[in-house]
Amino acid sequence: MPMNTPTELPVYMFTGFLDAGKTTFIQDALETRDFNEGEKTLLLLCEEGEIEYEPEKFYQKDGEEVVIERIEDPSDLTTFNLTAMRKKYQPTRVLIEWNGMWDLAALYENMPLGWVIYQQVMLVDSTTFLMYNANIRQRTFEQLRDAEMVAFNRCKRDDKFEEWQMEAHKICRVANRKSQILYEFGKDDLLMDNIQDPLPYDMTKKLIVIDDDVYAEWYRDINEKQDEYEGKEIIIKGRAVVGDEMPAGKFIFGRHVMTCCEADIQFAGLLCRWDEKKTGRLQNGQWVEIRAKVKNEYDPIYEEVGPVMYCSNVTKVDPCQPEVATF
Repeated sequence: MPMNTPTELPVYMFTGFLDAGKTTFIQDALETRDFNEGEKTLLLLCEEGEIEYEPEKFYQKDGEEVVIERIEDPSDLTTFNLTAMRKKYQPTRVLIEWNGMWDLAALYENMPLGWVIYQQVMLVDSTTFLMYNANIRQRTFEQLRDAEMVAFNRCKRDDKFEEWQMEAHKICRVANRKSQILYEFGKDDLLMDNIQDPLPYDMTKKLIVIDDDVYAEWYRDINEKQDEYEGKEIIIKGRAVVGDEMPAGKFIFGRHVMTCCEADIQFAGLLCRWDEKKTGRLQNGQWVEIRAKVKNEYDPIYEEVGPVMYCSNVTKVDPCQPEVATF
């Protein structure tokens, strides 16, 4: 017999570190009919701060309620336990107040079939953000990376704000270029981030030279905005990856990129096509400068449509300094 597929269960994630304002934010949301129309809600508390919830103030109707489950340890967030809670309470949605010191990847891996993250908001205490980012960068990065909105609270309108805002903005944009960023100075005193992030090279030109220190930004942009690079010619340095399984006339061009910390370094590369008769067989890992035209097309190596670099020139060069690219 065919197995029944669980119906979709919306999950709303509220991340951030201790005392970031998550409880206050969720409390206010559940008191308003804009967010809470009385749906049966399962609220998972993964940490407890100084502020306690006041369920009697939540908006409710027709006997529906907000059920609170406290999660004492990340090991309790198993697929079995989460499925059992859904069966027990029959919620129509789940809210999670996340513990910023826990590994988000473990939660994603254990979410039961049918649980779908509808929205993820990161709450941030502006007075401690730079400290957390400096000391536990990986935990900060993974929350910023997945957040649709980053809400900075306890901001101050003083002569240091613009400098602080620019630094905070850059940290957010390295992790996530699409999230909304909000600054809160007080109740009903909000500022939306509208800082523009121009690319460090001129996209209006047909031939674009990518400097060594902007490889990471270029790589992210060409993957996010493939159509804008169609037909452009690129001059850029990186490493050639070849191997016995690589078809003749193809190689992977790229560099190692660090987005968060040393543990997060990955090779970021694109497929290249070229006539190896012109240059001879490339050595695996050698540094090259390529001049190539971008075509967006399907290739079995990608298993989908992606940017393919058609090289007109491949030249051996000295390694970039530093060799690992960063944002």
